[in-house]
Amino acid sequence: MKSLFAPWRMEYILGREGREPGCFMCAAPATECDKDSLLLLRDRESAVLLNRFPYANGHLLVAPGRHVADITDLTARENAALIKRVEQAVVILRRYLRPDGLNIGLNLGEVAGAGRADHLHYHIVPRWQGDHNFMTVLAEVRSIPDHLANTFDLLLPDFQALLAAEIRSEE
Repeated sequence: MKSLFAPWRMEYILGREGREPGCFMCAAPATECDKDSLLLLRDRESAVLLNRFPYANGHLLVAPGRHVADITDLTARENAALIKRVEQAVVILRRYLRPDGLNIGLNLGEVAGAGRADHLHYHIVPRWQGDHNFMTVLAEVRSIPDHLANTFDLLLPDFQALLAAEIRSEE
């Protein structure tokens, strides 16, 4: 018998995560990246974080830099920057994780499934043929094949290169 370990899920299961006031996307340090908060990239217009409670390995959250709840509250510039960042994240995920497909979605409102309804964010979930099996159906358990810290280290250089290139082009 093989054992599946996903120790970071315990905080979520026991309800410890998410009880602190404030928005975790805004609370992530105001730096370009931070491993503790799983922040891969932050600039004026967007933030990219690894999901602390992923549905699959490499599950990213892409959020606007401004704290807004609804896509209709974004300016045209913010919306364009956010979609550009989603596109860039897809390229990076494909390069390193080689998924067979991707789920990309935006949940607006708690009823729609938004775990953080007051700060909109896109989910980018890499998918592989046969990645979720009977475990999800029978036990509401998903197996994540790599630790979040390893995935962070794998993806960070490309996100930082994006940011550096954008800064150079603005100068």
